[in-house]
Amino acid sequence: MINITLDKNGLADTAGMITIYNYDAKTGEYINSAEEYFPQGLGVPANSTIVAPLVVKKNNVAVFREGKWQAIADHRGETVYAIADGAEIEVTEPGDYPAGTTTSKPATVFDKWDGTKWVTDTEELNAEQVKSAERKKASLLAEAQAKISIWQTELQLGIIENEDKATLISWLSYIKALQKTDTITAPDIKWPVVAV
Repeated sequence: MINITLDKNGLADTAGMITIYNYDAKTGEYINSAEEYFPQGLGVPANSTIVAPLVVKKNNVAVFREGKWQAIADHRGETVYAIADGAEIEVTEPGDYPAGTTTSKPATVFDKWDGTKWVTDTEELNAEQVKSAERKKASLLAEAQAKISIWQTELQLGIIENEDKATLISWLSYIKALQKTDTITAPDIKWPVVAV
C-alpha cells in the first residue's frame, strides 16, 4: 500500500495508508496511533489527527487542543485538599491541580487555610475539646449513678450489707469528685479514679 498525504482541505489525495493519532473527545488526551486505510477523498475521523503527539516527560501527558499537541501536567490519582474546608479531593482529570486546592494536608479538622499554609483554629479546637469532655463527664456520671442505684434502694430499705455500704460510700465520693471536675481545662483534665 502507498502512504498518502492529505490535501489542503484535509482529504486523502489518493487512496492508501496513513498514520492517525487518536485522542479522548473530552480531555484531548492522546490514546493511541493506528495505520488506517483512507480511500481517496476521505478525511481524518473525529478525535484524531495526523500530527504526531509530543514526547512528554514524567507526570505530564500529551493533549490535543486548539489544533496542536500540548504537554500538560498529569496529577491524576493524587490527593489535594480544598482550601475552603480541608476536604480531601482525588484528582481525576489531566491538567493543573483544581482551583481552590492545595497538596498540603490539614493536620486537624479545625485547620483553616491562611493563604499559604494550614493554621489550627485553637478556639474552635478547644471548644470541641470542652464539649467532648462534657460528654465524657455526663457519661461517667450516668454510669456511676446506674452502678449505685441498687445500693441506694437497699440503704433506704435498711437492708444494705456493710460491705455494699462501704462500696456505695466509695462510689458516692467518686461521683462528688466527678461533679467537681472542671471541663474547661480540656484536654488537660485529671479525671477522678473510678471506685471499685
